[in-house]
Amino acid sequence: MSDRFDVMKHLPCRIVHWMEWLDRWGYVTTGLSLLLLGMLIFAYSWYSFVLGVQQVGLLVAGLKLLNDLLLVIILLELYRTVIRFLQTGILALEPYLSVGIIACTRRVLTASAELSHQPEITDLLFNRYLLDVGLNVTVIMVLIVAVFVLRKRPAQA
Repeated sequence: MSDRFDVMKHLPCRIVHWMEWLDRWGYVTTGLSLLLLGMLIFAYSWYSFVLGVQQVGLLVAGLKLLNDLLLVIILLELYRTVIRFLQTGILALEPYLSVGIIACTRRVLTASAELSHQPEITDLLFNRYLLDVGLNVTVIMVLIVAVFVLRKRPAQA
């Protein structure tokens, strides 16, 4: 009876250890997936750019390449965050703020590119564009202030 009690007493510890191991491997596989996806998007973006320059011109192909490269930077920033978490066990806030800034910048560029290729720009379309860009620029400014505040706070022991 005592042996069975000892096994049952240590079972939660074993389950928690197993769950932590699975959690760690979840982060490892997610990180590797982010890296692989970033590399594939990077290669495809350049391939698409080379073909696009001949078909739609340098400006359109260049804007598409820029948008794709900013996506790759977002993926790599998330990858670095996973690596830092695996090394330290601490999930840092600043990389997510950076990702937000890059994502909003991507949206501003995309909205501008979409507007510039419209055959006719109505007042409604232009107002939506201004609202979209204004909102994204506001979010960018708030995130920059957040990064500044985060960097100025005293270091924790």
